[in-house]
Amino acid sequence: VDENGKVVEDEFSHLPIIQQFFRRMVSQIEYYNKMIKEPSRDKLLPDPLTYPYIQPPYTLVLEMTDLLVHPEWTYQTGWRFKKRPGVDKFLEQVGPPTFEIVVYTAEQGMTVFPILDSLDPNGYIMYRLVRDATDFIDGHHVKNLDCLNRDLKKVIVVDWNSNSVKLHRNNTFLIPRWKGNDDDTTLVDLAAFLRTIAANNVDDVRDVLVYYRQFDNPIEAFRENQRKLLEQK
Repeated sequence: VDENGKVVEDEFSHLPIIQQFFRRMVSQIEYYNKMIKEPSRDKLLPDPLTYPYIQPPYTLVLEMTDLLVHPEWTYQTGWRFKKRPGVDKFLEQVGPPTFEIVVYTAEQGMTVFPILDSLDPNGYIMYRLVRDATDFIDGHHVKNLDCLNRDLKKVIVVDWNSNSVKLHRNNTFLIPRWKGNDDDTTLVDLAAFLRTIAANNVDDVRDVLVYYRQFDNPIEAFRENQRKLLEQK
């Protein structure tokens, strides 16, 4: 019934009352199930920037939790998020104009946005994608790069969770999960790796990423490759 007291009909109005009730209930369940499993929109990022603005040649997709920050809980403070060592310099070194940085996480926006506001006061992170931008597949929130509105030849995803990137493994650089240790130097080497790709104008980043997929710790493998190159000089 609408605000004027008139009956509003739908596709189930012709059915008996009991059937109408159950069909509408099933329809609502299917609708909410679809909302959970599918991204809220088909195009997650706006079109690339055009002149006179500068569109970075590569898109860097980063997980937030246990890659840039680590959640810690104490009785005194409750939940707090600890910055990874070197994160400020990392964002500065790989941010625009070289990389278009996108944080893409399965966390809820109400958690993510205030953390990133504090973490990135200079605005190196161009876009933020949260849980409603993921696909829900086999019990996992999955990042679907097909909806990113970017050329996948130029997209690098850095993550620690293989389940969240299982649709596009060839675009992924998997690194170990950060547990909050203060002696971590991963972001220093990660920045060097990414800047090496950019400096060499790699046409299809997947060629490089597929090579490093064979290693349990690709950061260590990159560091070793760099050491060997220096020895040859």
